[in-house]
Amino acid sequence: MATVNIHAAKTHLSKLVDQAAAGEEILIARAGKPVARLVALEARPKKIRLGGLKGKMPYPDYIDDPLPDWLLEAFEGRDVDPV
Repeated sequence: MATVNIHAAKTHLSKLVDQAAAGEEILIARAGKPVARLVALEARPKKIRLGGLKGKMPYPDYIDDPLPDWLLEAFEGRDVDPV
């Protein structure tokens, strides 16, 4: 565990952060007395929750029906008149 004074910590902050990210613990001292500790943050696994909105978002009954021909043609880039 390394101990650095505040002035050195300000001067070499980037290097100290890299060391902390690599797993080293660094004490920051003022007048020789430790006042802070620089350590890496623990990586929190991202929780994936499937179906979190189930039953909370209404949708129409026709949501799965095929699209009308005029709309399919429009998606294909054809110039059609929706009638």
